Amino acid sequence: MPLVFVNLLQSTGTKGGIEIYARELYRHIGELDTEFEFVGYVSSELAKKDTSWFPGPVINSGISGENRLSWARGELFSVSTAAKKAGADLIHGPAMFGPLRSNIPVVISIHDLLYFSHPELMQTKLFTEPVKWMEKRGAAGAARLITISEYSASMIRKYLKFPNDRIDVIPLAGRTGDSVVSENARQPDLFLAIGQRSPYKNFETVVRAWSELAPRDRPHLVITGSHGDDPLIPLVRDLGLEGSVELRSWVPSEELAHLFSTATALIDSTLATGFSLPTLEAMAIGLPVILADTEVFREVGANAADYFIAGDPTDLARAVRELSANPARQSELTTLGYERSAQFSWEKVAEETLDSFRKSLGSLLAQ
Repeated sequence: MPLVFVNLLQSTGTKGGIEIYARELYRHIGELDTEFEFVGYVSSELAKKDTSWFPGPVINSGISGENRLSWARGELFSVSTAAKKAGADLIHGPAMFGPLRSNIPVVISIHDLLYFSHPELMQTKLFTEPVKWMEKRGAAGAARLITISEYSASMIRKYLKFPNDRIDVIPLAGRTGDSVVSENARQPDLFLAIGQRSPYKNFETVVRAWSELAPRDRPHLVITGSHGDDPLIPLVRDLGLEGSVELRSWVPSEELAHLFSTATALIDSTLATGFSLPTLEAMAIGLPVILADTEVFREVGANAADYFIAGDPTDLARAVRELSANPARQSELTTLGYERSAQFSWEKVAEETLDSFRKSLGSLLAQ
């Protein structure tokens, strides 16, 4: 059976979206009857956590995924050496990067190319050029690239010059597709925004939109996801919004699920991304969504969301005001959201990822 060596050096249990991708992907691959075997090469942090979701043994690399220098060195040099030692037939990098050189075929999942397309929105600008170099080098040695949207595929063609016939577009799925929440559980005046405070998330637009709503029409807004001192605190204070804008840190999954089940709508003001997992997760439980009007959000949300001009607080205030005053539209978005989210599944992600592996190992599998 072909052995797939899965590079999980970046996963530490604290990094959000890309970790969710790796975990859900391999959890669902483990539920399939497949010709592949798998071994995970994990960071020292992940080795201390529950890895029962992975469909095979894991190797503790001894490399910290939180230390950028040791992690980068591991990505470039240790992965290929360890894969060869394990007798692997294929290396999968689910988190953007691949080894500097490898005699073993490599498949990399590239979620976005924000350091290329929107460097001005990156929080750690010092790492812009090193990250771009690592992404270029990884792609140059890859047999195939997996990406999560047609938008990201267009960025790969533009910035990495990677052949289109070796790009597999495999959209993601939400994690809560089996849940249905009664509309009666929703509060009529609670809006939600989530995510870490990187500039590309553009939470400033959300806060400023609230200042443009008349106090009598202003619903309660909860923004979760900060780590440490929240950079939005001064803005909320300066605009006099302490009574209507609640800033929370990174909340436990149970608390976030409660917010999803009781909010009026989820707002995503992100200016640049490769997909939107929160959109599908909200839709899957009937939570209406208001999205910045970007190409990738239109690709994910289609006609099942309301949109506002990206980066425009006035237009977001309009969208919030209109949705708050229109229960019929809220119900319509709930119905459309259920239908839209049902078109995505992790089973499909897993099956199409295995197909990408098969394409990369065509000659070997034919033997």
